[in-house]
Amino acid sequence: MGASLSLLTENGLSNGGPSLGDIPESCVACVFLYLTPPEICNLARLNRAFRGAASSDAVWEAKLPSNYHHLLGLLPQTDGDIHHKLSKKAIFAILSRPHPFDDGNKEVWLDKFSGRVCMSISAKAMTITGIEDRRYWNWVPTEESRFPVIAYLQQIWWFEVAGVVKFPFNPDIYTLSVRVHLGKFSKRLGRRVCNFEHTHGWDVKPVRFELSTSDGQQASTECFLDDTEQDGTNGNHKRGCWIDYKVGEFIVSELDPETEVRFSMKQIDCTHSKGGLCVDSVSIIPSNL
Repeated sequence: MGASLSLLTENGLSNGGPSLGDIPESCVACVFLYLTPPEICNLARLNRAFRGAASSDAVWEAKLPSNYHHLLGLLPQTDGDIHHKLSKKAIFAILSRPHPFDDGNKEVWLDKFSGRVCMSISAKAMTITGIEDRRYWNWVPTEESRFPVIAYLQQIWWFEVAGVVKFPFNPDIYTLSVRVHLGKFSKRLGRRVCNFEHTHGWDVKPVRFELSTSDGQQASTECFLDDTEQDGTNGNHKRGCWIDYKVGEFIVSELDPETEVRFSMKQIDCTHSKGGLCVDSVSIIPSNL
């Protein structure tokens, strides 16, 4: 079969039989509606008909979310309504790259395989108890985040981080997760090293994660951020690495023009202190990506 397919060219078989080049562009476009954007771009190299179908606005508009005009509105307008002059393929390529908004504290982009809306929210966009007091919290520059800085907690008794986002999410099922890191990391002689000097208190009581939406959906979960028992061979599995803690899921329906999502993580038992934690961001992505 492979040898037979290799004989297919834009000009047909050596005996004058049908070829890929004989398939009408409209038929190719119909097939492309069922493929992912990377698959479409790969097949566009086959011949003229495939290239034409791979540039069709009808094909790429089907890959864009219904609210893509709002996403375009978040982009800087350098030349009036320049984005309205672009092809749908070009618009998809632009929106599949992360674009900051809200003073650079949030990013939104399209998943390049499915065209579904994803979002990340920096700790800078959250309300953090005690963040203004450098005895408790510090902003630390990093290259390990989508954002320029993360929040590092040295020590505190009342730990609470909360945030809210109001956005016209496309109809879908979304998962909200919080990204944190036990220990303070840095680079020394080109190597990544972690310091756990301030890391304590996360194995005493669990942290509670919560989310709620403007239409009444709620979710919550509790977990210990630190291991009480360490593996003798591999050490503590939760220290020194970034972990995304799933808070829960929420559903956006066709009837929701804009959804407000509130989220928080807290450990407010003041019988003990806790510290040595980096808080990076909150992600909101479609659930089965």
